[in-house]
Amino acid sequence: MRGFEERDGLAVAELDDEERMVIARIVADVGLLLGGEQFGMDAPVGRDAGLDDADEIFKHLQGLEESLAEPDDPAVLSLLPSASRDDRDVADEFRRLTESDLRDLKVRRLQTMWEQLSEDGPEWEIRAEDALSTAAALTDVRLVLASRLKLETDEDADRLHGEIDLATHALDTDADDDLGIDPERVWLGMLYQALTWLQESLVQFSVATEDVRE
Repeated sequence: MRGFEERDGLAVAELDDEERMVIARIVADVGLLLGGEQFGMDAPVGRDAGLDDADEIFKHLQGLEESLAEPDDPAVLSLLPSASRDDRDVADEFRRLTESDLRDLKVRRLQTMWEQLSEDGPEWEIRAEDALSTAAALTDVRLVLASRLKLETDEDADRLHGEIDLATHALDTDADDDLGIDPERVWLGMLYQALTWLQESLVQFSVATEDVRE
């Protein structure tokens, strides 16, 4: 994976087939979480791409799929937060007036990103004018992953990074069976880190592009 960089006025990242497949799948899952369509997916991106480890990859996303129907899902609340914590009537009225439009906007952003990731080839190209909306969609995906990983404080994030470092070292030394590592948490944590890195490179592209325009 290579982060976004400027090429002929576009933001371009490079992903291999497996990386595109995984990110496209989590993007579609978040779209479903928001009540969107399945983005035309009869099968997830990459299922028919001849990748022998597709089932192993998607196994780690099952927890996301199984919780889509939970009405009080904290991941949904992170995407569509209440307008007021203290006044339930205000919060309910604001949600009634704005939630449908907000859901639609988020789903459209996610669907655009899913369509880009569904294209053939290693390059993920984003127009300069679409960079910030794509970064916003990546934020939504990261919020869902953060909710699943129970990342509420900086200390939680630091703990996750430590677990990933420990797991990486353990796998390198064949000692993973002795450490009680949760492979699903580590896998989702690595995905969260990768998406954070991609988003940061896209925001940097957007800032640099804006500076050139000025």
